[in-house]
Amino acid sequence: MDTEIVRAWVEGWAASRRAAPVVEEPWGFTVDVGLPGQVTRHVLPNADEKLIRGLMETTTAPGTWLKVLTEPQTISPWLAPAWTFDDPGFLMSATLHPSATRLPAGYQLRTWSRGEVTRALVRDKDGAFAAHGQVAGSCHAGSVVFDQIETAPAHRRQGLGRAVMHTLANAAIAAGARTGVLAATVEGQGLYESLGWTTHAPLTSVVLTSSDAGR
Repeated sequence: MDTEIVRAWVEGWAASRRAAPVVEEPWGFTVDVGLPGQVTRHVLPNADEKLIRGLMETTTAPGTWLKVLTEPQTISPWLAPAWTFDDPGFLMSATLHPSATRLPAGYQLRTWSRGEVTRALVRDKDGAFAAHGQVAGSCHAGSVVFDQIETAPAHRRQGLGRAVMHTLANAAIAAGARTGVLAATVEGQGLYESLGWTTHAPLTSVVLTSSDAGR
């Protein structure tokens, strides 16, 4: 797996979520997130059995995550007690191009920036949440990370996700970005591929749910 793409994603994700500065490890990257369900995440560009087993056996803090760029079935035989799988995903990237933003009638779009994060919010005619997303700069030159792209169930299949992506891409281009990176869900992968994004690798997540692991 291309470590530079992973680095760009980790750096931008940390900026988007206001997490601690990324720590580069010999095997990948560590980010302290500081949330009850996600205290720390370790990101591994490659699936190394000895390394992953070692991390699982020596980690005792619940809320520690491993993000590995491989298929779930690869690491499933290595899973230690009290570690569980989260939803699968994919690491994707795209060259950014300016695009027109089109919203269906009755929807309103608002964008704003704070620091290195730009957010887009779509509301319906009553002012209720319909869709949102954000983009954050990465320390990797020319790259930004798209994050938390979401459309409310009642408003799906109307092009709102596409409008949010176009809006964020235009903002990123205006700020000098050339490349976008994101971690897609299974459901989101199809949208991003239709927008010209390329899938680089599956992204498997496991989390320690109990302090009994490794004892």
